[in-house]
Amino acid sequence: MTSRSLKTPLVAALTWPLPVGRSPLHVTCACRTAAMAAAPEGGVSAPMLPAVILSARVDLDEVTIDQLQAHMAAGTLSARELVEAYLLRIEAIDRTGPTLRSIIEINPDALAIADALDRERANGHVRGQLHGIPIVIKDNIDTADRMQTTAGSLALAGSYAGADAPVAARLRQAGAILLAKANLSEWANFRSTRSSSGWSGRGRQTRNPFVLDRSPGGSSSGSAVAVSANLCVAALGTETDGSIMSPSSASGVVGIKPTVGLTSRQGVVPISHTQDTVGPHARTVADAAAVLSAVAESGEDYRQYLQADALSGARIGIARKFHTEYSEHTDRVFDQALEVLRQRGVELIDDVEIPAHAQLRADLEGADVTAERLVLQYEFKAGIAAYLATRPGAEMCTLADLIHFNVEHADQEMPYFGQEVFLQSEARGPLTDELYQRALDHEMRFARGFAQLFEERGFAALVAPTNAPAWAIDVLDGDRGLGGSAQAAAVSGFPLITVPAGFALGLLPLGLTFMGPPRSEPTLIKLAFAFEQASPVRRVPGFRPSTLDLP
Repeated sequence: MTSRSLKTPLVAALTWPLPVGRSPLHVTCACRTAAMAAAPEGGVSAPMLPAVILSARVDLDEVTIDQLQAHMAAGTLSARELVEAYLLRIEAIDRTGPTLRSIIEINPDALAIADALDRERANGHVRGQLHGIPIVIKDNIDTADRMQTTAGSLALAGSYAGADAPVAARLRQAGAILLAKANLSEWANFRSTRSSSGWSGRGRQTRNPFVLDRSPGGSSSGSAVAVSANLCVAALGTETDGSIMSPSSASGVVGIKPTVGLTSRQGVVPISHTQDTVGPHARTVADAAAVLSAVAESGEDYRQYLQADALSGARIGIARKFHTEYSEHTDRVFDQALEVLRQRGVELIDDVEIPAHAQLRADLEGADVTAERLVLQYEFKAGIAAYLATRPGAEMCTLADLIHFNVEHADQEMPYFGQEVFLQSEARGPLTDELYQRALDHEMRFARGFAQLFEERGFAALVAPTNAPAWAIDVLDGDRGLGGSAQAAAVSGFPLITVPAGFALGLLPLGLTFMGPPRSEPTLIKLAFAFEQASPVRRVPGFRPSTLDLP
């Protein structure tokens, strides 16, 4: 097989195309200054950001969907002004200053879309709660526009979808503006056994907005970072195992991992049809619920479940085993969160063990790998070929083609780590293999036992720490995360919500995870919202360079 010829230099894929004829500093609202702002204590200086649109007195830091809709309804803010302000922030924070690298590509038609939505509003037509709201979408979700879909890989540079993924189409129908594509852990962190979360060949390394030399988590790294740094209102991420939960916790935002099947997986670069799901990142549970309402196949409005008193009388299990005692910082924040739950009237049942959890984490009998890893490898090999087949004329048609591309362009695609997971997946056979069927059956038995736990013990949810504090970025040796709580729900296809719960060292965000049985999003949203209202710890990131200078 011959090497794929690149129609444009690889470096071209690292640019952020802006609307034709417009500088990112061109804004119609009164926020055009490039003066240097005072940095937060321990943070870095950056060009002054458009935190306030002076004509509307709208503070973009931590602004909510409801607040923006109120301003647009009053005529004191337009969708165009909002998009222009976010473009300026992206230039000031993401491309320069702290250089977060959360955005891999800006929608060159974002302003034109905003203008069209402003005209609709002026004519009395408002599509819904997301009308005129800029949302970032992960670069593994197809959009039928002038943005590429590459999963962060240069192998797919120049790949444009012929149709929107249903989740993208639903956002557009709801009036959202797809502002940009977000950087991610390349191939949703399914290429190497020692990859760095948030690194991709196309977008390079995304940085944690709270402490810049710390990991953003992954694989929906850019989605969570962009939301946390106030570069957009909300974002879509994807999760196979922890890919919404981990970066949401690390960046101090809310993340919802829906029940598998609640949101469509069509048009999403796949890992596993058993585990893949699409969900929102937002700064508040209310905003996350609004985005979920737009993209969910159920058509349900999840904002109706925003009940501040939902904790009172709720029966919740504490899932400590495998989820605690790996970080004293995580345990301290978790214990504080549990105390908040107690004070709000929750009936907490301690030391609840998820049935067969130890067996799930162990290698499958007769294999040298876990059942989950086997299922993912088999399904990825089959799924990626099916996805690539939707690209007429594409030179990348199979996993073997991607492997060959990476070898041929190793200096740009594999300067730090390899493609061991790709190679392991390529060695797997078809989905009719007995080994795959046995691994899948192992997971399904686990899922049935997990569901029975909720039913038999009457739990509204289980709670656990989302993960450990963000580790130092290490592109050479890879991630060094100490623990997390996503796996049981991941292999079962069950929903999760993470909510900011506190900080390690007063600097690094940590989340609290609520987990429930299939289609329990209404209950989880109630509980997560009530916890958020009782313990509002979310704060604006300060872009501190490092923790190495701490006393």
